[in-house]
Amino acid sequence: MASLAVGTPAPPIELTGVDGRKYSLKGALEHGPVIAAFFKASCPTCQFTFPFIERLHRQFGGKGATVWGVAQDNASRGGEFAAQYGITFPILIDDEPYSTSRAYKLKFTPTLFLIRPEGEISLLSEGFAKRDILQIQHELARRIDVEAAPLFRPGERIPEYKPG
Repeated sequence: MASLAVGTPAPPIELTGVDGRKYSLKGALEHGPVIAAFFKASCPTCQFTFPFIERLHRQFGGKGATVWGVAQDNASRGGEFAAQYGITFPILIDDEPYSTSRAYKLKFTPTLFLIRPEGEISLLSEGFAKRDILQIQHELARRIDVEAAPLFRPGERIPEYKPG
C-alpha cells in the first residue's frame, strides 16, 4: 500500500489530543497549511525528527500554519514523548485500529504531510529527509510570507536521510 500522493485530497482528521481537546483538519485548514507528522513514540527516527518539526512549529505556528503530531500510541505514551523531546505543538492520538493512519495509507513512521489550505497534500516525506524538511520550511515561509530562520544550527551533524 503506497502513501497518498502529492496533489490528492487529504483525508479528514478528527482526533483527540493528549490535552483532551478535539482537533479537526477542516477547521485547522481555515487558518492556513497544516503539517501532520505521524509517529510512534518507540521509533528512533521519530525521536530524531521531531525536534526539527518543533523548530518548524516555533517558526510558523501561530503565524498561519498548524503543526500536529499524530501518535500511533495511547495518550500517555504520546504525552511522555512530547515531554521527553520538548514538543509544544498538539499531539493527537490515533491508537489502534489506527483509522487515520490507515486513511493516509502509512507505511512508515515518521511520515510527514504538508496539507495546503485547499485540502490537498502538498508534500509527503517518509523517514527523516533533510531536503523534505527544508522544502516544508520553504513552502511555509513563502505561503505565510515570512522570512525563515536557519532550521539547522552550525555544528549540527544532520544526515541527508534516515529511514523510518
